[in-house]
Amino acid sequence: MNREMLMLIDAISREKNVERDLVLGAVETALASATKKLYKGEVDIRVAIDPDSGAYETFRRWLVVPDEAGLQNPEAEELISDVADENPGIQVGDFIEKSIESVPIGRIGAMAAKQVILQRIRDAEREMLLNDFMSRGDKIFVGTVKRLDKGDVIVESGRVEGRLKRSEMIPKENFRSGDRVRAMIMEVDLTLRGAPILLSRAAPEFMIELFRQEVPEIEQGLLEIKKCARDPGSRAKIAVVSHDKRIDPIGTCVGVRGSRVNGVTNELAGERVDIVLWSEDPAQFVIGALAPANVQSIVVDEERGGMDVVVDEENLAIAIGRGGQNVRLASDLTGWKINIMTADESAQKQAAESQSIRALFMEKLDVDQDLADILIEEGFGSLEEVAYVPLQEMLEIESFDEDTVNELRARAKAALLTMEIAREESVDDASQDLRELEGLTVELIAQLAGAGVHTRDELADLATDELCEITGQTPAEATALIMKAREHWFSGDSAASQS
Repeated sequence: MNREMLMLIDAISREKNVERDLVLGAVETALASATKKLYKGEVDIRVAIDPDSGAYETFRRWLVVPDEAGLQNPEAEELISDVADENPGIQVGDFIEKSIESVPIGRIGAMAAKQVILQRIRDAEREMLLNDFMSRGDKIFVGTVKRLDKGDVIVESGRVEGRLKRSEMIPKENFRSGDRVRAMIMEVDLTLRGAPILLSRAAPEFMIELFRQEVPEIEQGLLEIKKCARDPGSRAKIAVVSHDKRIDPIGTCVGVRGSRVNGVTNELAGERVDIVLWSEDPAQFVIGALAPANVQSIVVDEERGGMDVVVDEENLAIAIGRGGQNVRLASDLTGWKINIMTADESAQKQAAESQSIRALFMEKLDVDQDLADILIEEGFGSLEEVAYVPLQEMLEIESFDEDTVNELRARAKAALLTMEIAREESVDDASQDLRELEGLTVELIAQLAGAGVHTRDELADLATDELCEITGQTPAEATALIMKAREHWFSGDSAASQS
């Protein structure tokens, strides 16, 4: 019988073109599975077949686990303290094995054994096909629609299948069996049954790769696409830079009579593409990203990662775009929060900010309005700047002598120390559940306390606009924080609101 088993293993190995050891392993798995059925509980069985004689042994084994973890499965685990004396040198993660009676091959259900063996072989064939496909280094999957699966599209290329989820398709895009599909390979997950290659037509990477195929200069390293932002099927922006001064990056990507950019647009259901010149200067990059709108001026706020962009009335609608699309894509492309405003709105905002800073200086530095205005005109916008800007810079202000400068710096440092002590005290006043809330910083807790918000429930009761006014966060950030504070309402964690 052992000889016949080896002959069968050799025959299957040749027929399916898989390694003999893999078929041998499948038979071992089938024998172990049959043996497990003789025991109650989740026992762990290992079968070892001699590849030369066909003789096999069966072992029951137990995993050695740390004492603090406890036994999760007593049928297949042992604590390290219980086995250390009898097994010197054994470590957590090792196995203890005991030889048991082997199940005769004749008693194995033929169908069960066959299914295990064939499944292992199918998995091996599938893995070989995938490895062969991925070794080609293709980034774009080209195939035909094989079938639809719960809204997803299964695309076949040769004998390899990919899954294009509904969420990764271009909106309003519909495929039928036999349609040709091109999509970006995003991930390969061998644990997925059927189609292990996950595809996308909506990802920015897909557009970048399409341009790489259309524009040889990108492949040659003469041009580079730095970033891409997309509203799939509608509009996109790409930032390009030339590494060769003789090459115009925008014109090269557009192509003669738009041939290159049209090739990408046609593949993406008519998606319009704005090609932007990338710049190391953030302000210049934002100006290019907002095209075709003309920008009058930009105020950069590096602390909050934002820019106030001033445009005239004629360009306001263009800069914002339909439904805010243009400014949203420009923000995604540049990584900056962009606030579009008119000159009048900008003047009003600057006046309000100046008034706020003026009041801060007059109160904390105990100076009159004239001196506060001098500081503002010289570019000072915070107590930290007054306290710690290099002394020589303040001495260059015509209206200030050395005594005035030293006094202002001393008052600013004292005010900052007083504010820090008050901030720490306000944090101490906050409830434990509020201090432990994910996403809350000490600064935010202090701001909330200053507004009378001391508990998680009080934060959860706030409206988005109220929290924005208290903390200066964006509506999206404020909404996310409020929803985080409300989580315990829906999870039944009443203790959180009572601590």
